[in-house]
Amino acid sequence: MQYGHIPGIARPVSRLVQGSVMVTTHDLDGSFRLLDAVFALGCNTFDTAHVYGQGDNERAMGRWVHARGNREQVVIIGKGAHHNADRKRVTPFDITADLFDSLARFRFDYIDLYLLHRDDPSVPVGPIVETLNEHRAAGRIRAFGGSNWSHERIAEANAYAAAHGLTPFVASSPNFSLAEQYREPWEGCVSISGPQHAAARAWYAAHRMPLFTWSSLAGGFFSGRLRRDNLDTFEEYLDRLAVHSYAGEENFRRLDRAQQLGDAKGLSIPQIALAYVMSQPLDIYALVGCRTPEEFAANVVAAATRLTPEECAWLDLRTDTLP
Repeated sequence: MQYGHIPGIARPVSRLVQGSVMVTTHDLDGSFRLLDAVFALGCNTFDTAHVYGQGDNERAMGRWVHARGNREQVVIIGKGAHHNADRKRVTPFDITADLFDSLARFRFDYIDLYLLHRDDPSVPVGPIVETLNEHRAAGRIRAFGGSNWSHERIAEANAYAAAHGLTPFVASSPNFSLAEQYREPWEGCVSISGPQHAAARAWYAAHRMPLFTWSSLAGGFFSGRLRRDNLDTFEEYLDRLAVHSYAGEENFRRLDRAQQLGDAKGLSIPQIALAYVMSQPLDIYALVGCRTPEEFAANVVAAATRLTPEECAWLDLRTDTLP
């Protein structure tokens, strides 16, 4: 496992970050077995959110941490201020309310990295930055950033922080994968995938801002199960979401090439897709939603595989020549 550093967080942060949507108090034994195995494979960083499972996700994760006594060994990513059916919620009040909810559910004194789960560009950045700084000064969070924030809004927030002597956003969590995201899977999502988002990737490269990229495997598009001729056969919610967001000819050409390169390297399609993400000239921490230890172990191999710039360009259809 490889690790990096996030400003404000003393512990190293694993480059693979295990998601926790599947972690539940309804199956603590199974959840604990998965978390134990992932932790044993070197992952010390776990992604959670206030909205996952209506709080059950955070309660289950907190129980595992307390049961194992490893709070000072793990890095917990929390997310809050997600919109609901009634209104947008990126406000000082909602940020504070969600943070206190999460701390109570975890039974923690602090969250290592706190990300705002959505943005509301109609809200000025100043009060948001000030609120996050207040919670950081109080010790409730160690560092903060944005999930599904555009790089322009992050730049605006950090310019405000610099002008007022405050701590800036230190991380961003957009979608990024080999596949273009044709349609957002959920409202308010931000992607930096595909040729249309080259400027965003260039900004992140120039500023070396850590990126916690979600859907690194394009929501399962690179599982190998989706084909051009079976897109209308899927009934599971996440499968249909992958079809909605990623099923297009350009992405199927990328899938074909991932298969070809994987065959040459002895790797699976998902491993090639993750290796592509980890081989970018960006400070990337890939969020993965492994449901078995075997899946996570395969991702560890993929994360350690470095593709050349020429191989990445070929996978991404920027050249027709594979060296």
